[in-house]
Amino acid sequence: MSIDKTLKAPNGMVRSRNVLKRGERIEQLKIEDRWVEGQSPLGLPKVRVAQAAAGRKKKKKKKEGEEDDDDKK
Repeated sequence: MSIDKTLKAPNGMVRSRNVLKRGERIEQLKIEDRWVEGQSPLGLPKVRVAQAAAGRKKKKKKKEGEEDDDDKK
């Protein structure tokens, strides 16, 4: 039986995770200037995780005189 191509990632986990560990959340809060030294690491505020947007193909703009292929049918 073959292995699915999604399970054969050569670089390990390439995708970004949507849940951060406590240390990662504290680092992100420091970057956003929302962390105060001496603050309790329990009950941290939520931190947004940047989502990679999927690239989409741009539609070609039509000139005024041209018709769609669908319009001809």
